[in-house]
Amino acid sequence: MQKTIFITLFLSIALISCAQKPNKMTEKTSNPAFTGKTDTATFGEGCFWCTEAFFQRLKGVVSVTSGYGGGFVENPTYEQVCDHSTGHIELARIVYDPSQISFDELLEVFWKTHDPTTMDRQGNDAGPQYKSIIFYHTAEQKEKAEKYKAALDKSGAWDKPIVTEIAAFKNFYPAENYHQNYYNDNQNQGYCRYVIQPKLEKFEKIFKDKLKHAE
Repeated sequence: MQKTIFITLFLSIALISCAQKPNKMTEKTSNPAFTGKTDTATFGEGCFWCTEAFFQRLKGVVSVTSGYGGGFVENPTYEQVCDHSTGHIELARIVYDPSQISFDELLEVFWKTHDPTTMDRQGNDAGPQYKSIIFYHTAEQKEKAEKYKAALDKSGAWDKPIVTEIAAFKNFYPAENYHQNYYNDNQNQGYCRYVIQPKLEKFEKIFKDKLKHAE
């Protein structure tokens, strides 16, 4: 059994897969204008609808964009990625203000909001596009990610070894518009109600001091 509070975020009532045809389309994106200094983090931790919903709520996060990366096909479609023909992974590109939130804090959220011991699977979402991965943009990000991963493995936080890949940033293609801001725009959709919402409620309890509405 896991020995930390992480377990509360991995037990969900995930009866529906992320790889379904969305039932609502929107032109909204999660990229508000920002004029200050920013850095970028790029994470894959399963369905990008979930990842986006978590990181959007953190103080200091300027924007979160759902997309595809790590593969070899330019400008892939959702259908192509789901067919496993592109080499791409579902990712979240997180633009943040380092004066308000650090990369270390983003890593903490990353590790605590998915199961990094399952290869190409999060709950009922299975396939190479759901790989647990950190794409680092700088040598400092690489060092911090590797150090954090090693420390967690050594701590025995999970019974199984962490399989999260840490790799140099390769490419990123924003997903279709209807994938952006997905949870906020589709809260009555089945996957949002029964998979994302329970995880989000647990996330907000654990990270209540880091949420935007806590300001």
